[in-house]
Amino acid sequence: MSDWEWSSTARVTAPARPRKLAKVPFVELADGRLQGVVSSGSDIERVYVSSVAAGTYTFACSTNNNRPCGGARGGFCNHIKALINEAVVQYGADRVARYLRAASEDGEPSAQTLTDGMSAARPSQGDSTAAAPVFSRFLRHLAYLELAPSTAPLPEMQWFPPTRAVA
Repeated sequence: MSDWEWSSTARVTAPARPRKLAKVPFVELADGRLQGVVSSGSDIERVYVSSVAAGTYTFACSTNNNRPCGGARGGFCNHIKALINEAVVQYGADRVARYLRAASEDGEPSAQTLTDGMSAARPSQGDSTAAAPVFSRFLRHLAYLELAPSTAPLPEMQWFPPTRAVA
């Protein structure tokens, strides 16, 4: 592990496998949901904010400006399926299954078995009120990519508690 990983108060988890960011540029396990941003298959300027709640598998999918997804009527749309696939690549199938409290029929979870198992539970479609904070976090992550490389502290990251005294 690098020095900054040891000195950090939150352990950094390496991705299970490297993933391509074109289709699903942002995925996270947070706020009791698997949630993220998924690119539109038909319009390059449109993205969808999709989520699946842990335990109940209640799902939501809408554009970044809160227009509902046309494919999420009564079941998981392609955006949610892509989100689950990329979450398995990012975090590993076991971790995603544990977080969502989704059991796999054959014992060894995969993106397909997780999707099938959650779909079989006939989850309800929830509201998309979580879309704004998820999209805001995605935009904040994108802003860090525009910063020039520097070792100086970032003011917005100063809320992290110090782990040792500076000499």
